[in-house]
Amino acid sequence: MRKRTFARECALKILYQIDLTGDSVESSAGSFWEFNDEVEDEVKEFAVSLVKKTIENLSEIDKKISSLAQNWDLGRMAIIDKNILRLSSCELLYLSEIPPKVSINEAVELAKKYSGVDSSKFVNGILDKIKSQK
Repeated sequence: MRKRTFARECALKILYQIDLTGDSVESSAGSFWEFNDEVEDEVKEFAVSLVKKTIENLSEIDKKISSLAQNWDLGRMAIIDKNILRLSSCELLYLSEIPPKVSINEAVELAKKYSGVDSSKFVNGILDKIKSQK
């Protein structure tokens, strides 16, 4: 698995943990790395930077997702789908050095791995809308 792909997967798990526990980025990342202690520093740095950027812009990201997810309130979305959308929306909106196609493809793959086929289509549709509105 490529380093950035793995880092996104780690970032998703940390975001999921934050969503469930309400803990800080530092606390959640720290406990995550305790159980994943053989992860390279480069992966850790990218994962934590994605999580921090997502949390810093969470209000704006959630507004954007909510405005585009017709008939879907964020509270009704599966936690994993919501966090995939948050993470990938952050990349699309705030990390211009990452090609949108890469962000969307990585999100779709995460949805296929951790959610379901229908979720991957849902994630793809929302992220395509975000990309086209940039």
